[in-house]
This record gives sequence, structure tokens and C-alpha cells, in this order.
Amino acid sequence: MKKILFITGDFTEDYETMVPFQMLQMVGYDVHAVCPDKNKGDSIKTAIHDFEGDQTYTEKPGHNFVLNYTFSDVEVKDYDGLVIAGGRAPEYLRLNSSLLDMVKHFFTEDKPVAAICHGIQILTAADVVRGKKLTAYPAVGPEVTLAGGEFQDIPADKAYVDGNLVTSPAWPGHPAFIKAFLDLMGVKISI
Repeated sequence: MKKILFITGDFTEDYETMVPFQMLQMVGYDVHAVCPDKNKGDSIKTAIHDFEGDQTYTEKPGHNFVLNYTFSDVEVKDYDGLVIAGGRAPEYLRLNSSLLDMVKHFFTEDKPVAAICHGIQILTAADVVRGKKLTAYPAVGPEVTLAGGEFQDIPADKAYVDGNLVTSPAWPGHPAFIKAFLDLMGVKISI
């Protein structure tokens, strides 16, 4: 069974954690949801981000999400792909050097990586977007450019693929985002 490393943390976006985590399990992956400095069985708090006509998203309390693996037990070489949730968690998770080293491994080994919304902040901090085309929540676009990436301004319900990397601006892009990641992982779904 293929393994996916799933990075999330306190005040991650609710949908951007719950939906990909469950969908990847649905297709048969062993998905290890982890957060630095937390253990299997610990909970993280999520936040619901919505688009209600304001200049930016609104934020409301989400669900508690129980981590199913301990961050310090991760052996990065054992994973076939990486998914990074968005929300506010990436702004502090990107300060963890062990996490950044894990992310770099997936790019060095050319393994599939999916990041959504503010999850791209972890990629910019890991210095892995240089020369790549990718998208993010629009407010993260300047970080992408400063980190040497080429920001793609696409609708929130789309995804962008460049090599082993799939990105999307926000949770409305889940269908395209998850399909693109599954394509990179070699999954074929027919109906």
C-alpha cells in the first residue's frame, strides 16, 4: 500500500484537511496526518475559511481533527507522495527546519507533491519553488515570486500542475486538485 505524508496543523483550513485526507484514504492510500511537535492521537483545531464578498476570506471555528501518526516517527523515504493543507497553520509550520527538510526530500526524489492555498508558504520556505510555475491563495503570490517561482493567477476552482507539483488557490479547487494529484500518483479511476 502506498503511503502519503499529510502535513497539517492548528488552524489549518477545515476543508483543506478533512477532504483530501478522507479522499486519499478512500482510494486506498495509507495517509499519515502529522503536525510538528504533536503525536498520534493529538487533535488540531481547524478553521473554516469562506468567501462572502469581503476583501479576503472570513474565518470561523472548524472541527477538531485527530492526527493519526506522530511527526517525530516520520521516515520520509517511506512515503510516495506529500500533501500540504492550507489555512493559517503553514505560517508557523514553515519555521520548523525538520519539516522543511522533509519537503525538500520529495522534490529531490521527484515524488508527487500537492499543496493548496497557504500551504504553498511551506514550499517557499523550503526553497523548492525556484523555476516552477505554481498557484496559491492570491495573497501568497508575492511570496511565490520572491522565492523564484512563477505565480499562476487562476480561478479558485482550478489546479495547476508543473512536473511533480500540483497546487490550487483554495478549497473550491478540490476536485481538480485531488484529481491532478491522483494522476501524478498513477491512480486511474473509471466510472
